[in-house]
Amino acid sequence: MISRRQELALQINQILDGLILIGSLYIGYALRRFQVIDFDFLPEIPSAESFIWLFVVIGLFGPLLLEMQGFYQYPLEKTVGRSLRQIAYAGVWLGLIIGGCVVFFKLGIPSRSALLLFMLLAPAGLLMREAIYRDYRLRRLRRGNPGESVILAGTPDGMDTLLDRLTPLQRQEINVVERINLEQQGPKELVAALHKYGVGRVLFAFGGSAPRPLQHCIAACETEGVEAWIAANYVRTSIARPTYDTLGSTPMLVLRVTPELSWALLIKSAVDRVGALLGLLLLSPLFALIAALIKTTSPGPVIFKQRRAGRHGVPFTMYKFRSMRAGAEKERDALSDRNQMSGPVFKVEDDPRVTTVGRWLRRTSLDEFPQLLNVLLGQMSLVGPRPLPLYEVDNFELTAHRRRLSMKPGLTCLWQIAGRNVVKDFTEWVKLDVEYIDNWSLWLDLKILLKTVPVVLLGKGAH
Repeated sequence: MISRRQELALQINQILDGLILIGSLYIGYALRRFQVIDFDFLPEIPSAESFIWLFVVIGLFGPLLLEMQGFYQYPLEKTVGRSLRQIAYAGVWLGLIIGGCVVFFKLGIPSRSALLLFMLLAPAGLLMREAIYRDYRLRRLRRGNPGESVILAGTPDGMDTLLDRLTPLQRQEINVVERINLEQQGPKELVAALHKYGVGRVLFAFGGSAPRPLQHCIAACETEGVEAWIAANYVRTSIARPTYDTLGSTPMLVLRVTPELSWALLIKSAVDRVGALLGLLLLSPLFALIAALIKTTSPGPVIFKQRRAGRHGVPFTMYKFRSMRAGAEKERDALSDRNQMSGPVFKVEDDPRVTTVGRWLRRTSLDEFPQLLNVLLGQMSLVGPRPLPLYEVDNFELTAHRRRLSMKPGLTCLWQIAGRNVVKDFTEWVKLDVEYIDNWSLWLDLKILLKTVPVVLLGKGAH
């Protein structure tokens, strides 16, 4: 209904429908070819090669024609009768396209009976896919899933109007965690709410002209790396890329500073999960050896757990092999004068708290490998800005530094291949992270992963 997540679901449904249409034609062909349905008065039909052009035309044009008839709009509120009408209208247009191919390109229809069976099977398959998708979405809503958490900002009448124009089902797909009245509040309150709730989107709605704090609130969203959805088309931005979307029937201008949800991000997520699972399985003997070394050389737990800031600052528990003596966190303040990193980050070369085994683990970066579990759980990615402890994020000197929180944190990023601890200025570190966010692509991820391997093996910049 309202986000790129739904747009991706639409694309998946279109692909599934294309496969359903192709499958229906093949079943119709198979029923005739292998005489499952035997009509003595009908001649034997040719092989499947003769149907290839029909498979291509039906698979490509079928979903497009269905979309033109509105088949994918408001799936939770449609009736079967309406869906059948849309399928019938799309079928008429598909028939005209097939007829045009026969007339203008001299392509023959190998079996009219197989095509007739397709016309009976395809609507049933499409309705079944739609019913399964509708049931899945409704069951999620009925289970009390609160929908995506968002902050609603603007004038009271504008916010009320926006929500009133949503249907009950559309309303359930968002969870308004806080309302910001921009006639009385401003960017300070908005930023505080963003930090409090860790949302990824702010909805702006106005009854008349936009309140004065709007531009500053847009800038705050840019700085925080969250999406700003605005019922307007006149806002100037310096970083965010504007796109358009709809919230119910209300047109919205979306200002986005991170890569929008796409097939590339879906592939990235799949690669993360598969790569993390394979890594955990392949490295499990090494993990057992490391655990034994840690346990026998120093007292304390094998795994070090720490709360870190995930995407949009949402906390999660990050896992590492313990490389310091037990209770090392309590000694951090005593070493503050030896901090070699400017800004809120604490980095000490030749840290006296590091154990003998821990020094080897850090030099080879093996202490970070348990974070593959965080990747498998979806809390981290293989490539992304390194997650920082919550107390360091709270001490950010510049709010612009929070842009590094706008993408899921990762095991490695440009900072690692630039020399890790060689970079001493936190602002430079953030600049590398923002460069990654602004130029993200699957190819960039692959290059970073390939460059990380020699950096880790050689221990470049590791302490």
